[in-house]
Amino acid sequence: MRLGLALGYWGRGPSPDHVRLAQEAERLGYDSVWTAESWGSDAFTPLTWIAAHTSRIRLGTAVAQMAARSPVTTAMHALTLDHLSGGRVLLGLGLSGPQVVEGWYGRPFPASPLTATREYVDVLRQVLRREAPVELAGRFHAHPYRGPDATGLGKPLKPITHPLRPDVPVLLGAEGPKNVAQTTRIADGWLPLYWAPTRPEVYGPALAELPEGFMVAPMAQVRVCDDVAEGLLPVKAMLGFYIGGMGHAARNFHADLMARMGYEADARHIQELFLSGRREEAVLAVPDAFADEISLVGPRERIAERLESWRKGPVTDLLALSPDPHTLRVLAELNS
Repeated sequence: MRLGLALGYWGRGPSPDHVRLAQEAERLGYDSVWTAESWGSDAFTPLTWIAAHTSRIRLGTAVAQMAARSPVTTAMHALTLDHLSGGRVLLGLGLSGPQVVEGWYGRPFPASPLTATREYVDVLRQVLRREAPVELAGRFHAHPYRGPDATGLGKPLKPITHPLRPDVPVLLGAEGPKNVAQTTRIADGWLPLYWAPTRPEVYGPALAELPEGFMVAPMAQVRVCDDVAEGLLPVKAMLGFYIGGMGHAARNFHADLMARMGYEADARHIQELFLSGRREEAVLAVPDAFADEISLVGPRERIAERLESWRKGPVTDLLALSPDPHTLRVLAELNS
């Protein structure tokens, strides 16, 4: 199992530690470093900065949001950074949800998310392979554009720049069983949310037979500490925000996933508290058991024991959310 460093997205401003952490991860033998975006900092610019200050570690987006860019624009970002970094890009994509897509990006959330994702990846592949001009008469993505307001002058094009690699790995953030199953067919890897090593059945039967070389790269908070309950507080804070606030009360994919993992009543209670403005209570309402099974927290010996269950399943890459160099070092030692 390879290790990755997950840096997430910025809060109020950029972290002065991200380059240093990426360099330390590279020194420790980590395979990859990952950035993200929501409705603030973008995923590609920080990754470019990190690329300029590292030499070997692979560079992933976990995730770049599809609504933020047309598929050809995302492909342009990927092929540009792939050239500048010497072929180190891992392109992780996510659809997000209606609250962010329509509220922030000002785009309609697709009526058929599976179709929209499939078309997006199709266009990406065409750009990166550069075998012919890009053409797709899709329901959500049309190249050339054929809408009622089209001029009719659109011309199929292929990129001026020759991609360094025609097979830049594409990974998808997918939560529902149907989405996960499609991901195993059209992508090179999967970025699971809330991975619990003891509950692979939650994501459906698609994990039973994965394509050769397919990446399964869950993100998990990792922290070496003496007090497990205290160490779980950042995990619970993240879960309280995602379960309670990253979606509408009637449509929240993160809450739905928590429910499928056996915590339905807890998920709905967290939503109720968060959406009524009782955010601290929402965080405290996150069960320690749930936070614990999707993270690696506690003394070194406890993490070593629990790490074995992550190795035994389909996980190929563990993406560690940890701003602590000591934790990164311990994890590297335990995984060696």
